[in-house]
Amino acid sequence: MQALAILQKYWKHEQFRSPQQEIIDSVLSGRDTFALMPTGGGKSVCFQVPAMLKDGICLVISPLVALMKDQVMNLQKIDIKAIALTGGIHADEMIELLDNCQFGNYKFLYLSPERLQSDWIFDRIKTLPINLIAIDEAHCVSQWGHDFRPAYLKIANLKTAFPKVPFLALTASATNRVQEDIMAQLKLENTAVFTKSFARKNIAYMVFEAEDKLHKIEQMLKKNPQPSIIYARNRKSCIDVASQLNSLGFSATYYHGGLHAKEKEKNMALWMDEKVQVIVATNAFGMGIDKPNVKTVIHIQLPENLENYYQEAGRAGRNEEKAFAVLLTSPSDAMNAESQFIAVLPDKNFLTTVYIKLCNYFRIAYGEGIDEQFSFNLNQFCSQYKFPVVNTFNAIQFLDRQGIVTLSQEFSEKVTVQFIIESKEVIRYISLNPDDESIILAILRTYSGIYESPSALNLSLIAKKSEASETKVAALLQKLQERAIIEYHAKNNDATLTFNEVREDDRTINRVSKYLENQNNLKKAQLQSVLHYINEKNTCKSKLILAYFGESQKENCGICSYCIMQNKDNSGKKTIAFDIIQLLKTGNYNSRQIQNITRHSADDVIFVLKQLLDDDMIFVKPNNQYSIKS
Repeated sequence: MQALAILQKYWKHEQFRSPQQEIIDSVLSGRDTFALMPTGGGKSVCFQVPAMLKDGICLVISPLVALMKDQVMNLQKIDIKAIALTGGIHADEMIELLDNCQFGNYKFLYLSPERLQSDWIFDRIKTLPINLIAIDEAHCVSQWGHDFRPAYLKIANLKTAFPKVPFLALTASATNRVQEDIMAQLKLENTAVFTKSFARKNIAYMVFEAEDKLHKIEQMLKKNPQPSIIYARNRKSCIDVASQLNSLGFSATYYHGGLHAKEKEKNMALWMDEKVQVIVATNAFGMGIDKPNVKTVIHIQLPENLENYYQEAGRAGRNEEKAFAVLLTSPSDAMNAESQFIAVLPDKNFLTTVYIKLCNYFRIAYGEGIDEQFSFNLNQFCSQYKFPVVNTFNAIQFLDRQGIVTLSQEFSEKVTVQFIIESKEVIRYISLNPDDESIILAILRTYSGIYESPSALNLSLIAKKSEASETKVAALLQKLQERAIIEYHAKNNDATLTFNEVREDDRTINRVSKYLENQNNLKKAQLQSVLHYINEKNTCKSKLILAYFGESQKENCGICSYCIMQNKDNSGKKTIAFDIIQLLKTGNYNSRQIQNITRHSADDVIFVLKQLLDDDMIFVKPNNQYSIKS
């Protein structure tokens, strides 16, 4: 078989995993194909193998730069020619790379969906000998999915350009509703659908209530000293938890979106090469990371939805050995999750206000503004109108998803700072320069990890906390840089905001408000599903996850936190039953006497006595004494 020969030659695997072979056969027959394969299921093989069997080049659309780079590097290692068009590539170089695709016998071209929005790139791709179009993370095309990206909606345009080329849509997590939406949005025709069970029989899903989460983590890491991932909510938590673990004698590093690329690569390598046991990370970490022997994945805060949780938890146990996915909870977690995920959602009134203020901010008159482009600083905009930053960002992002505006999100790391002298030297500097004290203290109190690694600074926040102007903050940073106190990088990269429609205020918002309501309701329902998962005490955790994704499972998994408690309970009840039977062999006793003699609790004794009666092993005499049946 040709496909198997390709797998063995390049990837050194002896056999395909189910349902890889069936998916590959479908693609080779020219059919549009949808494949839902949970994390670690080997999705990339499903498009890489058939692409090698066909003339031409496979176009792979992925939202993840790190994943694209990783796959291109792995293909190049096995002498397969592949290119990725990632960010930061100049137009001249882009033209050269696309020429290579056309004339250089390349087999794979990776690019982000945003690249397809560039007309000249789309036109060049139409001239390439495309043999297969693979859409990774395909759930991003659905507004009902957990990670909707509007650029994915443009992928369907490739159907017109390549009507005879099969599409292969791949995702690791999608409910039935999202699956149907993916196929509709991508305009897949006569689709062959393959879904692999979400069951991961080797993963023990655990939910533990813990007031002292660090102590619980310490216990787990001592019991299981293999590679582990701890997911934290924000950058500060990553640094703090990693520091606390190191002080407890564990080896730990951290990973979050605010780190420079070199710092990310260094910390990732430390963990991948097992020079440290633990990596503490935000959800910026993990996509495309294939480390088979991860023993434990721990979440110390509630995830936004079960789709994200399933993917992150699924990074454990890819070697098929027993592994643990642990969610630690405390009484305040539900309230914190509500404020983080739900309270920041914009309603219709706030969305309307933000849109009108945006238009006023850039002096766009009613009925005008189409195709106008502006440099945009989110923090300055929010400061001027006294808007909460996260709510405002969510509102503008929604306008972007609806195509009303286009926002390039380059503002997140405009200024980065790291102190490069010891803290006692900083204190000495402050004592000699008291005018600078309020700004420096505001920075140090806001960014706890600023001595360990570069931190992305919000200038308007520091200005507000120190009661100084942004200009004064920037000037001080420049001075501290010149005196070799800090390493300071300021990029002139405000976001670019493009208005795609004429300004029509209420009419514009009324047209899209139903989608806003749908989105908000979806996010609320998703969080409720997370709360149900942690609060449901009478159901196997594996069953709960499978039910969310539309699967049913008859048997309990036997290894989750619920099942372990059940096994413990059953074991305890068997001991009590044995003690009661042994006692009744010596004579007849009432329940209080049995309780006093066996020293078991009243509730447990009554429960087991009822079971023994039901099983016809004992009977009750008229004097309320229990007797064993002969």
